[in-house]
Amino acid sequence: MNQPRVPTLALTVGDVAGIGPEITARTLLFHDQLREVCRPVVLGDAGAVRRAVELVGADPGVVRVIGSPAEAANEPGTIELIQVGPELEAVPYGELSAVAGDAAARFVIAACALGRDGLIDGIVTAPLNKAAMHAGGHDWPGHTELLAHEFGVRNFSLVLSAGELYLFHLTTHVSLRNAIEGITPGRVDEVLRLVGSFADALGSPDTPVGVAGLNPHAGENRLFGDEDADVLAPAIERAKAAGINAVGPLPADALIPAAVRGKWQLVVVCYHDQGHAPFKAVYGDDGVNITAGLPVVRVSVDHGTAFDIAGKGVAREASLVLATRRAAELAPGWGQVWEAARATAGS
Repeated sequence: MNQPRVPTLALTVGDVAGIGPEITARTLLFHDQLREVCRPVVLGDAGAVRRAVELVGADPGVVRVIGSPAEAANEPGTIELIQVGPELEAVPYGELSAVAGDAAARFVIAACALGRDGLIDGIVTAPLNKAAMHAGGHDWPGHTELLAHEFGVRNFSLVLSAGELYLFHLTTHVSLRNAIEGITPGRVDEVLRLVGSFADALGSPDTPVGVAGLNPHAGENRLFGDEDADVLAPAIERAKAAGINAVGPLPADALIPAAVRGKWQLVVVCYHDQGHAPFKAVYGDDGVNITAGLPVVRVSVDHGTAFDIAGKGVAREASLVLATRRAAELAPGWGQVWEAARATAGS
């Protein structure tokens, strides 16, 4: 069933020693409704995916190797895959592997190449293992930074999302000391502009944007640091002048619980654990990870490779299903977010 009007999404299978191939197989074989909103094309290794298909109780013959996204027929009950690199079926489950880490990075690099060539509308990523990727010769903190490098962009943000909630991050995979140093006026301006364009893409340009303070109680009138008053507050005022409905800085311990209860749809947090720790405590596998600022939408599962259960046939695909659906929803309006990123950082 070919549906050329739906977005074409590249699904990278992640680290083949982990649960990526299994959740990819479950997503594409057991959720036919996704075909109505997107055309999924897998980037990875056919042998590893066929092994995963057997693991979930299906016929490995459903895996069809194609040469380009244009060849995908988008038929339910099939997995259409572009082979990237050598065969990996012999890579054991549940073990850190430089071979698997190298391959996981190459799957993403191949997806980016398709995006640069305009052959796909979005990228959906299954989990990779950072230590394995480093062992394989790809020295990136994670998916987000690798994607930004491949697309040549400088203004981007990791965004956690569940339901109608979106948490943008000013900094991510750096030490806490470096995170504080990285919260500069320019960086805050960039991210707030990204949030504004994201709100436009959602069709809600006036949606309030809650900005979390860096310090306890958002600095408590400089009792607990000057960054909130000297960096965040002026940037929020500049955003307001530009038509972005930014509010804050607000104490994070009040802002984030209020956001979980539905008061805020768009939130900016200052560093990795300020956003990730409460988000994962509340939403678990029901959240996704979006990269704002790339020329195509990218959405990922919000969990790791789960080596402890890899190959056991018990992995849950809910987060990957949600990531695929969210990418399909965002792809049509993604050009606004990309244009804002280019305009802000000259990417």
